[in-house]
Amino acid sequence: MDQELEKKVKEVIEQLRPYLQADGGDVSFVELSEDKIVKVQLRGACGSCPYSRMTLKNGIEQAMKEVIPEIIAVEAV
Repeated sequence: MDQELEKKVKEVIEQLRPYLQADGGDVSFVELSEDKIVKVQLRGACGSCPYSRMTLKNGIEQAMKEVIPEIIAVEAV
């Protein structure tokens, strides 16, 4: 497992958390798979929001790929 890559992923998540928290939600890192898929858990308002998939793909995943191009996807678990 690439510890440096995992550290970068966690840093990006920490930068995004205040935006989600402002809307009553939150996101936490679960794991980084060997095929470079980031698993996260959406909590609070984000866990039940009908727009959570859009937030995940258009927000979190896009931001993650901009900073770390080798990331393939971000998925909620």
